Amino acid sequence: MNPVSAITHGIEVTVLPQYHEEMSKPSLNKFVHSYQVRITNHSGLDVQLKSRHWIITDANSKVRNVKGDGVIGQQPILEPEQSHQYKSWCPMSTPVGKMSGTYTMVRVVDNSEFEVEIPKFRLIANFKNN
Repeated sequence: MNPVSAITHGIEVTVLPQYHEEMSKPSLNKFVHSYQVRITNHSGLDVQLKSRHWIITDANSKVRNVKGDGVIGQQPILEPEQSHQYKSWCPMSTPVGKMSGTYTMVRVVDNSEFEVEIPKFRLIANFKNN
């Protein structure tokens, strides 16, 4: 899969999804995907990632909303032009789905909050690409 990117308020979010055939069990409707995220601060100010909101939609149009503090247990502070990378995963009950969402960020200088778009990306089992 190809990476997707979006820039909001000078914060660039790039996501690279991947299907994991070795962990999936199609006969049991279990499809495992991972996604690598890179968040780069082009805003010129120090910012902190405070929370996330994921919208996960499967091929049956079932929607899950996942909200929580930080990402993988962290609330990183990014100085200008600094990046933070992490990898996470998403189990699906269908071979195809999509994810998108937002990060809530805070400008360190004045504690003002703002939302950053997580671009929509597709989750596709390898056998669906052929």
